[in-house]
Amino acid sequence: MKRKVIVIFTGGTISSKRDEAFGGIVPMMEANEILQSVPDIDTIADIETIQFGKYPGPHITIELMYQLRGLIQELVERRDVHGIVVTHGTDTLEETAYFMDCSVVTYKPIVFVGSMRNSSDPDWDGPRNLRDAIQVAATRETQGLGVLVVLAGNINAASEVSKTDTSELNTFSSLNFGLIGRINNGEILLYRTPIRRESFEMTRLPEFVPLFKIYSGMSEDILLYSLDKGAEGLVIEAFGVGNVSPRVLIGIKEAIRRDVPVVLVSRCPVGRIEHIYAYEGAGKQLYDEGVIFADFLNGQKARIKLIVALGANKNYTELKRSFEWASIKNTLR
Repeated sequence: MKRKVIVIFTGGTISSKRDEAFGGIVPMMEANEILQSVPDIDTIADIETIQFGKYPGPHITIELMYQLRGLIQELVERRDVHGIVVTHGTDTLEETAYFMDCSVVTYKPIVFVGSMRNSSDPDWDGPRNLRDAIQVAATRETQGLGVLVVLAGNINAASEVSKTDTSELNTFSSLNFGLIGRINNGEILLYRTPIRRESFEMTRLPEFVPLFKIYSGMSEDILLYSLDKGAEGLVIEAFGVGNVSPRVLIGIKEAIRRDVPVVLVSRCPVGRIEHIYAYEGAGKQLYDEGVIFADFLNGQKARIKLIVALGANKNYTELKRSFEWASIKNTLR
C-alpha cells in the first residue's frame, strides 16, 4: 500500500503566477491546481491536501507559525498519516521550518518545500520540488530526522539550512555542515543525520522577542526601548566571533538586570561565536555578564528557538544548555 502524505499549502512563489491586475507575481493557485502540474504524483503516495492559506513568504507571522504548528501536531498524531509536506514562500521558509522542528514532537517526516520560479515562468521549478518533497516525506528512511527542507534536488535539515541567494534555484544551503542528502534520478540518497536538534512542548506564544543586527557605532537606545515595550528575550547578531560596541553593552546589561535572556549569534554566515576577546563589549565580558551564546545558529533561527523555548517555559539554565550545546566549557550561573 502507498503511504499517506498530507500536503499543506500555505502560498509562496510555488503557488504564484503573474496577474496583470496586480501588475506582478502573486500567490493565486489552489492546492489541486498545483498538484495537477506534477506528473504521476499519485504513484508516489496517497495524497491528502489542506489549503492553509495563500500567503507570500513575508506575510508569515509567528502567530501563523503557531497555528500551523497546532495543525501539524494534530496531523502527525493520526495513525494513517506517514508524512507531512508544507509548501511555503522561500523568504521565511527557514524560519517556519525551524519553528516546526523545535516545537512539533514526532518521528514522522515533515518536509518544507517552495520554488524560486513562479508558474508563469517557463522554467518553473515548483512541480519537481513538490514531487521530490512528497517522495522524501513518504519514505521510511527519513523518519526521525526532524523537519527537512527540499529544493533543487537537495535535502537539508531545517535546523541547519538558510536561504543564501536571492534568485538561484539551489539557494538553500547548510553552510556549516552541508547537505543531509539528495534526490538523484528519483532515488533518495541520505548522507548523514542532523548535527543537533531538540523539540519543546509549547504552552504559550511569547508576543515580543526582537532580533538586532549590530552595526558600527550602534547605541543602546533601541534595546532599552524594546525592554520598555515588554520584550521577553533579545537576540543579538554580533560582530565576528561575538563582540558588540560599548554602548550596546549598556542595553545588554540592562536586559540581564531585568532577567530578560539575551542570546548572542554572529552576523557572519559561517562559524560559531566564542568568548575569547576581553575588551569592553567583547565576548568574554558578555559571557561573564550572563549572555547566552548560540552555537551554529544565525539570528533568525536563534530568535525562533528562543521564542519556542520561552513558550515552553524554559528557565535560564535550560536555555543556556540548549543553545550552548557545542561549547567545550558551559559555566552556569
